[in-house]
Amino acid sequence: MRDILSDLSNAMSDPDPVRRAQIQMKRPLPKRFYKDVVVALTDDGYAVQLDGRVVRTPAKRALAVETAALAEYLKNEWDAQAEEVDAAKMPVTRLVNTALDGVADNRDAVIEEMVRFAGTDMICYRADGPERLVEIQRLSWDPVLAWAADTFGARFILAEGVIHQEQPAPAIAAFAAALARFTSPLEIACIHTVTTLTGSALLALAFAYGRLDAETAWKLAHVDEDWQIEHWGTDEEAFRRREARWQEMQVAATVFEALKAR
Repeated sequence: MRDILSDLSNAMSDPDPVRRAQIQMKRPLPKRFYKDVVVALTDDGYAVQLDGRVVRTPAKRALAVETAALAEYLKNEWDAQAEEVDAAKMPVTRLVNTALDGVADNRDAVIEEMVRFAGTDMICYRADGPERLVEIQRLSWDPVLAWAADTFGARFILAEGVIHQEQPAPAIAAFAAALARFTSPLEIACIHTVTTLTGSALLALAFAYGRLDAETAWKLAHVDEDWQIEHWGTDEEAFRRREARWQEMQVAATVFEALKAR
C-alpha cells in the first residue's frame, strides 16, 4: 500500500491542476487493492482505514483529521475509486496530505509566506485607467480593505500601476496577528491555498473569517481578468485552467468548513 500511496502523491504533487491532470492521463493507474473503507476514531484523530489498515501519507503519517465531517469526505474519495485508483479524483486527500506532511512541520514558514504576500497584495494595486475599471476595482476591493482596517487595525496603502508600494509595518503586523488565530495545519493549508489561487492574502483572510464566501472571494480575485475577458475575450486553455483552479478553491473551502463541524 505504501508504494501505491507514494505513486498517488507524485501524481498529485504538481501545483498546477491542469498539469496534474495531464500527468495523470499519461501514467497507468494503480489497481484498487482494497474492499472496505471506514473511518475510525484513533489517537491521531478520525482516520481513514482500508480493509482495517490506517492509510498513511507519503511521509508515513496517519491520514487522520480533526473532525468526522472531514474524514467522511476522505472516506468518500477512497470509496468512490472503481477498478483503478485515480489520484485526479482525490483532491481532498491531496490537500490533507499537504497539510499533514508539508504544513505541520513548517507552520511558521507557511504563515510568513502569506504575510509576505500581504505586503504586495493584489487588491492594493490599482489601475490608473480606464475610468470604469478603476471604479470596479474601488467598489470590489475597498470594502475588504476597510474591513481589515476596522476589524484588525490593518491599514494598507494603495498604489497605482505595478511600482512596489512598501506597506506600513503596523499593517503587516496587524495582518499577521489576525492570521495567528488559525493554528491547525489544515486551516493554514486551506488559507494558503486560497491565497495562492486568488493572488490575495487579504481576500484569503476575509474568507477565513467568514467576511467573504468562496464564490465572492473568487469573483473579487478576478476583477481585472473579467474586465479583460469582457473587452477582448478569452481562449479555451485559459478557460480550462481557470475552471480547474476554481475546483481547487472549492475543495479548500469545503475542507475549511468541514473543520468547523466539531
